[in-house]
Amino acid sequence: MAVNVKVGLIGVLDMLKFKNMAKNREQVIQAAPANDIVCEFQINKNAKSLHPDKQVLCVKEIIEHPAAGAKTFVLGSKDGSPVAFFRAGQYLSLKLPIGGSFVTRPYSISSSPKWALEGKYAITVKTNPGGFAADWILSNLKVGDEVVTSAGEGQFYYENLRDCKNVVALAGGSGITPFLSMAYAIRDGLEDFNLTILFGSNTEDAILFRDELDTICKATDKVKVVHVLAKEEKEGFEHGFITAELIAKYAKDPYSIFICGPEAMYRFVAGEVAKLNKPRREVRREMLGVTKKVWEQEGYPQESKDQVYQLTVRQGELETTIPASANEPLLVAIERAGIKAPSKCRSGECGWCRSRLLEGKVFVPAENEGRRFTDIEFNYVHPCCTFAVSDCVLEVPGEYLG
Repeated sequence: MAVNVKVGLIGVLDMLKFKNMAKNREQVIQAAPANDIVCEFQINKNAKSLHPDKQVLCVKEIIEHPAAGAKTFVLGSKDGSPVAFFRAGQYLSLKLPIGGSFVTRPYSISSSPKWALEGKYAITVKTNPGGFAADWILSNLKVGDEVVTSAGEGQFYYENLRDCKNVVALAGGSGITPFLSMAYAIRDGLEDFNLTILFGSNTEDAILFRDELDTICKATDKVKVVHVLAKEEKEGFEHGFITAELIAKYAKDPYSIFICGPEAMYRFVAGEVAKLNKPRREVRREMLGVTKKVWEQEGYPQESKDQVYQLTVRQGELETTIPASANEPLLVAIERAGIKAPSKCRSGECGWCRSRLLEGKVFVPAENEGRRFTDIEFNYVHPCCTFAVSDCVLEVPGEYLG
């Protein structure tokens, strides 16, 4: 059965327009200028300002703390423009060209987040006898020097959906720095919680940031500082160490516990906090760093102590074989050899240095085990907290920061 279709004049014109559409479009494209199209959405600009791959800052000021063996370095943008904003309690990862090596070190930001809007941060570095980066920074960095840093990193900050309104902070020595930043943020109206700091120092003269803390406490009743002196008994100070009894004395239920201090303090305080029977979600600690005596960790093969193994590092098409002491993390050996490798936290937490172990055996301390289950299954490691216990072959990604 035939079907008769009548096409009117308008229909014919539509068909001709459709037929010529591709040709007309090509003519328009060819007639357009050959300039690159530049279009950046505001949300992308915001993301870059908050999470830059790196920041090139300069040392604006150095403040001495001779009694505590520390210095505060004020780092800022050259033109005073805002630097990446951060949460009080986060850290900066510094990239340092020391000798022929490239090393990174994380340092808690000790200034108010408000400073970031003014184009600067403050970090505080304490002497570390036998260490590598800290003493180099204290001896070599001077006003005007450039420093490459990350943006604010880490999860050690107050989160009202997770943490109790009352926070008891346990600090030791330079471990006061993230809590100083939190105290500033509370004073400046950027954070809203009650902060009680139990601050352990050896002597009254060695108390770091005492004047700053006193000033903050006078400005807001949401911050309270209790000084605990280990080697002196003085009126107005607690004496000894930060114990479960001392925590209970000053805590107001319900409360979360935040911990930051040297390794020896973590070891002691862990046992005291356990006596309080707090749920795990209510106890937070800043990154521990990597244990200095890995051979004392449970499960470490004692025959590997003091051994030096051969570590083959594959990075793209490059392959380099270097010595790696069993007493130090793989990342240290890599940096000492002058190989650029990504890292930030150096505690096994962030995963920025994640690399694949192709051959060999390694040891990871349980307290630094921050890998995903799938990474463990498929032989991915965090070199910052992984120790060789045999010759190894490691596939390392390209260095991101700098």
